[in-house]
Amino acid sequence: MIKANFKLALTSLKAQKTRTVLTTLGIAIGIAVVITIMAAGRGLDKLVMGQLDVFSPNTINIETKVPSAKKTSNDNALGQSTGITITSLNDKDIETVKKHPNIVSAYGVVIGQAVVKYGGLTKTTLLWGEGANMPDVEVFNLSSGRLYTADEENSLYQVAVLGSVVSDKLFGADDAVGKSIYIKGKPFKVVGVAAKRGAMFGMDMDNVIYIPTKTMQKRILGIDYVRQIVAKAKDKAQIKNTVLDLEESIRENHDITDPNKDDFAVNTMEEAAGILSNVVNGLTFLLVALVCVSLLVGGVGIMNIMYVSVSERTFEIGLRKAIGAKNHDIMMQFLMESVTLTLVGGIVGVILGSILALLVYWIATYYELSWIYSIPISSILLSLGFSAFIGILFGLYPAKKAAALDPIVALRKE
Repeated sequence: MIKANFKLALTSLKAQKTRTVLTTLGIAIGIAVVITIMAAGRGLDKLVMGQLDVFSPNTINIETKVPSAKKTSNDNALGQSTGITITSLNDKDIETVKKHPNIVSAYGVVIGQAVVKYGGLTKTTLLWGEGANMPDVEVFNLSSGRLYTADEENSLYQVAVLGSVVSDKLFGADDAVGKSIYIKGKPFKVVGVAAKRGAMFGMDMDNVIYIPTKTMQKRILGIDYVRQIVAKAKDKAQIKNTVLDLEESIRENHDITDPNKDDFAVNTMEEAAGILSNVVNGLTFLLVALVCVSLLVGGVGIMNIMYVSVSERTFEIGLRKAIGAKNHDIMMQFLMESVTLTLVGGIVGVILGSILALLVYWIATYYELSWIYSIPISSILLSLGFSAFIGILFGLYPAKKAAALDPIVALRKE
């Protein structure tokens, strides 16, 4: 019986080709967008999480925080972005972190911006003050030259490592190592050029100049504090206890007795990865939910079309019932038409969505983003299941109406 109803559904849909194509296309576009969004969510997750790859899973990050604000809150982010400067995180805290038995190495980070000159060229560039021991904590490779040393940092030497983009802008194809550039009017010797690093949380890490933290503090900014401390733990299994120890030690340094008034926040890489993953998943879910609303609107369109179909085929319904077709048979015929429409739309949508997701992948890789092309099986099952559900949900009432027609009244309609 199902096979017979399916054949009848196909025959009926073929008889109204234009209507069938337009209805199917509406469902297909909605499903295609669902597939594309979920695939793009996978790619975005890879892109975002890939930016953490420069750090070890054992990495601990200590950053300044607005007192009385939660470390991941809007109040903290808004407060610091609008000019609140926390100056209590300093060299004493760095030494405290380094002395912890589960810490391999730690360094302070200071970020600024300055006008850089070489010859007749002038560029405004981001300056990144990092300790000479940063390769002990994060992945940092050089394409030429070397990194500045601990002695150079402690002696406040004016040395710099250029990001690959900065090197290209200032020196082109020439070797930058050994030459001098001027940062805020002060000469800095270029000792190395970093290998390509890509973007990290919206910042182009290749368009950066790296200089020793202490040189950045004293020679460029005239400060004695740092923005954050980055450390690496020896034993990941002990990282939670290490975080608790560091929080207690830094509170002592800052004369803080109430943890709710901390002017710093200690985060692990695992926490950062979890937060970022939740943000990406939440955004993907929101977009898919919005698209599903449009699919429901498409379902209303299917209901209207099925109503028209019932109205146009009243005589056919009456004739079938007159020769023995039961209400259940009539209902199943029209319900099958509705489900077939949406399922065909779902299949076309999956194919179209896969193509669109591939296009997104090509565009992302063209711009050298760390993207993956992956169509989640869950998105295919969700799309086909949801399209079938839409077909049943919005085709059921018109199908019941068709089944309830009186055969004599229906035959008189003609």
